[in-house]
Amino acid sequence: MHFINMVTLCSSEKAKAAALNFLPILTWLPSYPVKKYLFSDVVSGVSTGVVQLPQGLAYAMLAAVPPVYGLYSSFYPLLIYIFFGTSRHVSIGTFAVISLMIGGVVVREAPDSMFYIQPTNGTNATAFVDEEARDARRVSVAVMLTTLVGIIQIVLGLLRFGFVAIYLTEPLVRGFTTAASMHVFVSQLKYLLGVKTQRFSGPLSVIYSVKAVFSDITSTNITSLIVGLVCLIFLYVVKDINERFKKKLPIPIPGEIIVVIVSTGISYGMSLSTDYKVDVVGKIPTGLLPPAVPEFSLLPSLVTDSFAVAVVGFSIDISLAKIFALKYGYSVDGNQELIALGLCNFISSFFRTFAITCSMSRSLVQESTGGKTQIAGLVVSLVVLVVVVAIGFVFQPLPQTVLAAIIMVNLVGMFKQFRDIPTLWRTSKIELAIWLVAFVASVLLGLEYGLLVAVTFAILTVIYRTQSPKTAVLGHVSDTGLYCDVDEYEEAAEYEGIKIFCSNSSIYFANSDLYVNTLKEKTGVNPEHIQAAWKAQRKRKVANSKHNSTVKICAKVSPPFLYLHGCLLCMQTLSFVDSVTHEVLPCNPVVEEQKNGELGDKASETDIFIEPLSTVHSIILDWTSANFIDSVGAKAIKQVLSFQWNQIQSKQSVQLDTLQFFTGIITTDMVFPTVHDAVLHCQHRNSHQPNNLTGANTGNQEEVVEATC
Repeated sequence: MHFINMVTLCSSEKAKAAALNFLPILTWLPSYPVKKYLFSDVVSGVSTGVVQLPQGLAYAMLAAVPPVYGLYSSFYPLLIYIFFGTSRHVSIGTFAVISLMIGGVVVREAPDSMFYIQPTNGTNATAFVDEEARDARRVSVAVMLTTLVGIIQIVLGLLRFGFVAIYLTEPLVRGFTTAASMHVFVSQLKYLLGVKTQRFSGPLSVIYSVKAVFSDITSTNITSLIVGLVCLIFLYVVKDINERFKKKLPIPIPGEIIVVIVSTGISYGMSLSTDYKVDVVGKIPTGLLPPAVPEFSLLPSLVTDSFAVAVVGFSIDISLAKIFALKYGYSVDGNQELIALGLCNFISSFFRTFAITCSMSRSLVQESTGGKTQIAGLVVSLVVLVVVVAIGFVFQPLPQTVLAAIIMVNLVGMFKQFRDIPTLWRTSKIELAIWLVAFVASVLLGLEYGLLVAVTFAILTVIYRTQSPKTAVLGHVSDTGLYCDVDEYEEAAEYEGIKIFCSNSSIYFANSDLYVNTLKEKTGVNPEHIQAAWKAQRKRKVANSKHNSTVKICAKVSPPFLYLHGCLLCMQTLSFVDSVTHEVLPCNPVVEEQKNGELGDKASETDIFIEPLSTVHSIILDWTSANFIDSVGAKAIKQVLSFQWNQIQSKQSVQLDTLQFFTGIITTDMVFPTVHDAVLHCQHRNSHQPNNLTGANTGNQEEVVEATC
């Protein structure tokens, strides 16, 4: 009975935990402090909603769909995110970069050329575009793309793939978004100037767009240009005032909604559309559309694009969410954010929305105006709902050049990211390269291909960093337990006869050869060279004593001893010593101690002295920075050195056991927990060995190897 109760209790706790994880709103809404937070959230929601309205209309232009769909995308996703999102401050909805990526796909799948209609009343009449059919097709493409984005994000979230955002490093994201802002800016030039040009997508689309605009610049609509420039200047000044006096202003000045209202009134009063040929927003249907199933027949051509939009949208959301979470002392769950964004996109797509993510500018407005929770997001959605249901028709005379000005001014923050270049030049050349590659590739190749190139390059830089790690010979800083690079720290001094070699990377197939070569170079101990030198000395000595039947080789052998500290290897015998045993001695060697340079009294023997071949008697490898060692790395080191071990840390011990590293003379006797322990062992062992190499301690001690030739 107790067992059944325990099982029931555990099951109920797991179910409750699962429900709280899936519906984060349940963790904060029951304890929501109405008196403390409600007023701030309402003020913040209204302020953010005022910004959301013109941005929704403007970003729909970037997505190449009618403006009203920007309002739909600013309503449904907010309602869904309130229940499933983990961030309290981000503002979900349309965003310039994502809208532009969608617009590129939409224009590619439904170009104007597909909808040209030849007039029937005359053969010489100019063909025109069936805008109604074109817009319907483009909406279908955007909706299907959004459905796929939602499915991908949900699946990645359920599979706990929230960590994928780490591959979009900050320099990559900032370079990519700066390039996206270039695309956005160029795409709005034709609306600002009031010229009619084709919209391009894919590689070199920026160049083609600029060329098309300047080729047709003589047809600029002066009225559109004047209205756009006035709005542009006004919005920039208001944004600058809001930034400078944000601590003194209770709420930011709503420059965007002011511009929208005033320009709409002027456009209606002066009939800018009919009298001055200024392009306006046009018809905005009143009310919400009924749900409909997306056209899944479009799916095959949108899969690749949907992955790019899904990953970029999530990376922007999680990066901004983490900033606010760190600032206000709460946590966000990357996997749940993936699921939340996926549900926002998937469910909303049935109501004719396009893909969304959080907006940096709106999130900052929501946070700076006192927003505490996503109740502010609920108020934003209600503001949008009122416009869509009741007063959307009011914005029909709104000039498109005003929306272009709103978009361009909102790009100012992204263009400021060019300041990253001198900073990265001073701090990290590799990160600067990532930033520049992401920017240049995304500008020239388009956002989808540019992102792929940037991610590939970022991964290659990781390989480069591990393949070409920083290596150093360490020395001891007196009166401390520190061991530092002797080339960088004057206080660090090497111990006589001991080389401490350190690498800041793992040892694996890509860098094992470089590691071994650098080890030989830095320590000055090359087994092949020592072996060759030993053989040359031996041959010369033996050649001079051919008349004797027995040769006794007295060698001051230099046996570097390799220690591994966690991993710290102490190497004591190199392969050239094995050569002594196997090539010089056909029988078991006899080691004798010689004193004062005098030999034994065996009359039938000739004594041959071989000078020490290295001043290094011990090599310590510091592997504390190595996260892993693969079989190729282990074999590469074993081919050069013979190891003896002592006490290895459990993680590396299991790993090296799996690689069958502890074989032959390689045992678990020579690993030490710290570099200093290995150094003390080297010093202690060397002071008690007859084959000590240091001049202060060796005296005339020699290792004598006797063999019959």
